[in-house]
Amino acid sequence: MSRVVAAGHVNWDVTLRVDALPEPDGEAEIVSQRRSGGGSAANVACALAGFDIDAGLVGSVGDDEHGLLAQRELQAAGVDLAGLRVVDGLETSVKYLLVDSRGEVMVLGNDGANEAVAPGDLDPAVVGADCEHVHLTSQRPATAARLTALAREHDATVSFDPGRRLRDRDYGDALARTDILFVNDNEAGAVLDDDGGPTAPDSDRVVVVKHGSDGATVHTPSGSVTHPGFAVDPMDTTGAGDAFAAGFVAVVLDGGDHERALEFGNACGALAAQHEGARTAPTRADAASFLDSQF
Repeated sequence: MSRVVAAGHVNWDVTLRVDALPEPDGEAEIVSQRRSGGGSAANVACALAGFDIDAGLVGSVGDDEHGLLAQRELQAAGVDLAGLRVVDGLETSVKYLLVDSRGEVMVLGNDGANEAVAPGDLDPAVVGADCEHVHLTSQRPATAARLTALAREHDATVSFDPGRRLRDRDYGDALARTDILFVNDNEAGAVLDDDGGPTAPDSDRVVVVKHGSDGATVHTPSGSVTHPGFAVDPMDTTGAGDAFAAGFVAVVLDGGDHERALEFGNACGALAAQHEGARTAPTRADAASFLDSQF
């Protein structure tokens, strides 16, 4: 059984490094190409496995070559795929990522087999007695709600990084059972009041706001803490937010406080941004070495 289960998108990524992101009716030169697995849930699961944390994955791929390649990468990373659904007749979601010389990213993609996991497809044993934490990313609201209910049945904590669809989907049931919510600056207004507290009344939820290269802030019922991040030269910011979330969750699971979790998460995000692709989260030892070098 997995100590942590990540649930949501599993993609196949095609990364195209370009000299500059094109304007409308413009053209860019492709500098290099790279193909590898992606998807926020899969990225977090791989990052946690790289921290030597037993990690499982709930998601879906098609029965095509891209799905097979994605599964092979996940298995090689040590991720438990008991909760991965392979859907006959559907294509695996493919994302085309255009990355410029500053590490800025533009994404083109299709939904494919993503979000094919409905509540009735979930095996309750995937979130078993040994599971301590469930990390959710963008997916069907009903599926997210069912996963949080299973987590509560086993006294597992829940984190949720819903992404840009937070405002467009009714995640109310899942959010009501979420212990740690990850958002970026654009999404924060949907869940924080003017004083930086959760908008839900009587909520003891922890809200982590990611500021990109400017670090992150964690809001708790007892106060807020900000870490400014680390100055690095980014190559590709794809997956940096997933590396941050995995680092934050790993520290909290090991009993660390939120300030330490912010620092470690920011280190993971900074290191990931210095490499090409979505699966570039560092090992625990590499992140610790990076932090030592900052002081």
